[in-house]
Amino acid sequence: MFTIATDDAIINISPEGNLINYGIEYFSENVNNYSRLEKYQGRVDLFGNYDDKSFQGKLKYLGKTPVTYYASYDLETLQGKVKSIGSIMITYYMQYEDAALRGKIKSIGNNQLTWFSAFDNEALRGKLKSAGITNLSYYASFEDISFRGKIKTIGSVQFSYYPSFDTRFAGAMKTGAQSLNINGITFFIK
Repeated sequence: MFTIATDDAIINISPEGNLINYGIEYFSENVNNYSRLEKYQGRVDLFGNYDDKSFQGKLKYLGKTPVTYYASYDLETLQGKVKSIGSIMITYYMQYEDAALRGKIKSIGNNQLTWFSAFDNEALRGKLKSAGITNLSYYASFEDISFRGKIKTIGSVQFSYYPSFDTRFAGAMKTGAQSLNINGITFFIK
């Protein structure tokens, strides 16, 4: 999931470019790195029944920020996906590219996103490889069962997890943080 901050609120979109939700992010004063999304109380405009069928009922404005979508006359793989949020353009991998990448977000604004391809380790296929200049790595499929496929590093920050033989905490994060801001991009680890 990718979160794009507007002047008034935040918008969450999926790796495939579909709008998930939007609202105001509320940060807890009691629990570090905990936040939740609350309903946005400002202007929320939706596309009506007379608009293009690819974006009927979808978010049109959030506050003063316009949200645009690919229309029904665009490529079939792009129809209905988010095209821009305010001045931030979103591009996608096309149908002629690697099967694990097809339809996923290629860039958000100036930040290029790369993904592991269909030829990579099975635990890595289709996962985010880099965002902008920040590289991500994961535990491979031959690692301990409790943490294979989980995030290993983001930039220079390392993550470790309790092994499967630790019955109380198996798979829980041992070192690392739930949210990191690296090179201007905030990463939330679930």
